[in-house]
Amino acid sequence: MRGKVMLINIRKFLIFFLVFIILGGCATNPTFINDKGLEEHSQATKTISEEVGQNKLENELTVHYINVGQADSTFLQFTDGGKNHAILIDAGDFNANDVIQYLHSQNITDIDIAIGTHPDADHIGQLDKVITQFTVGEVWLSGNPSSSQTFQRVLEAIDETGAEYEEPRMGDHYEVGPLKIDVLYPKELTGKTNEESISLKLTYGDVRFVFTGDAAAENELEMIASGINVEADILQLGHHGSSTSTSKEFLQAVKPQAAIYSAGVDNSYGHPHQEVVSLIQKSGIDLYGTNVHGTIIVTTDGSSYSIKAEHEGKIIPSAQKKTETMKSPDEQPPVIKQKQPNNSCIDINHASQEQVEKIIHIGPERADDLIKLRPYESVEDLSRIKGIGPARIKEIQSEGIACVGG
Repeated sequence: MRGKVMLINIRKFLIFFLVFIILGGCATNPTFINDKGLEEHSQATKTISEEVGQNKLENELTVHYINVGQADSTFLQFTDGGKNHAILIDAGDFNANDVIQYLHSQNITDIDIAIGTHPDADHIGQLDKVITQFTVGEVWLSGNPSSSQTFQRVLEAIDETGAEYEEPRMGDHYEVGPLKIDVLYPKELTGKTNEESISLKLTYGDVRFVFTGDAAAENELEMIASGINVEADILQLGHHGSSTSTSKEFLQAVKPQAAIYSAGVDNSYGHPHQEVVSLIQKSGIDLYGTNVHGTIIVTTDGSSYSIKAEHEGKIIPSAQKKTETMKSPDEQPPVIKQKQPNNSCIDINHASQEQVEKIIHIGPERADDLIKLRPYESVEDLSRIKGIGPARIKEIQSEGIACVGG
C-alpha cells in the first residue's frame, strides 16, 4: 500500500478478526518552523501528566494550526522509529495556495493521511493539489458528496494518484505509530455536509487534541451521548468560532486547557462570535485565533505541551468591535440590499458554486438550487430556494456579502 504507515482500524479488526496491514515507509524530512519571529507563550506550557514524564515519548509531535484566512488547515508531524509521519486535517480555501506553500516550506514530501472534514470549499480547497503534489498514503472524506468543482477535483486527484480512500465513522480507532486517532463523528450520513464533519480525538502520550470541522452544537451532543471520552487538552473550536458550535455542554465535556480557532481578519461572518469568546474566557481557557495570532504551533512530548504564536494580540469578538465603532448604542448594522455587484460582494446571478457556498445559509446543500433558479431580481428573491425563509433572508442581508448583478 503506497505511502501507508501502520493504521490499525479496530472496527475492521473486529469484523474480519485479523487484518494484516503492510508496513511502508514515509520518507518525509520535515523542517520545523523556526523559533525566530515566534512569540512563546510561557503561560501556555502545561504539564498534563500528574507524574512528569509518565508518558513522555522519545520524539515530539508538532501541530501547526496554519493561518489560512477564513478557512481551515491543521498539519501534524512527528517521528517514530526513524520514520517521519505527517497528517493534514483540511486544506484551506480553493482560491489560495497557502497550504501548499506552507507544506513546501516545511520540506514535506510525504503525507500519511490527508483529511477533508467535509466538502466545503474552505476546508477541501487545496486538497486536490495536496494529493497530486505530495505522496499521500490515504485520503479521508466524510462520504457526503458535493457537485462543486472543488470536490470533483479532489475525487479526480484520488483516482489519478491511486491514494487509498477511507470514510471513517464514529467509534473507529486508528494508530499511526504512537499517535492514536479516535473518530467522534459522524455515525451515519443524511446529507448534511457541515453537521456531519469528520470529528476526531488525537492522543499523543497523555496530550489530547479534538477537531470537529464545522459540526454544530447538536452534533457535539451526539458525540457526548456516544459514550466516547471526548476530554482533551486542546480543542479546535468548531466552525471557525461560530455560535452554531462549541456549546456549553460540549465545552464542559471536553474540559480543554486551551482553545484554538481558524478565521480570517475582519471576516464578514463575524467569527469568532462574541458568545463563544465569552464562554471560553469565562471558563478560564486560554484562547488563540489565527486572525489575531497568525500561525499557531503546539509542540508536545506526550507529557506536556507548549504553544507558540506568530504574533501577540488580544482576541476581541467581531460583534464587539462593530458595537464599539457605532455612532450611538441604538444604531444597528444596516441591512444590505445591493442591486449592482461590487468588488467585495458575491453576485448571486453570476458567482461560481464555490463562491455562493460562502453565503450564510446557502452552503453546498443549497448552492445547486441557487444556481438552478437564476436569475434573481433581489437578495430577497433567494426565498425561492427551499429552506430559505424570511428570518434567513434577513440574516443573509445583514451578513452583507450577497448582492444582485444584471
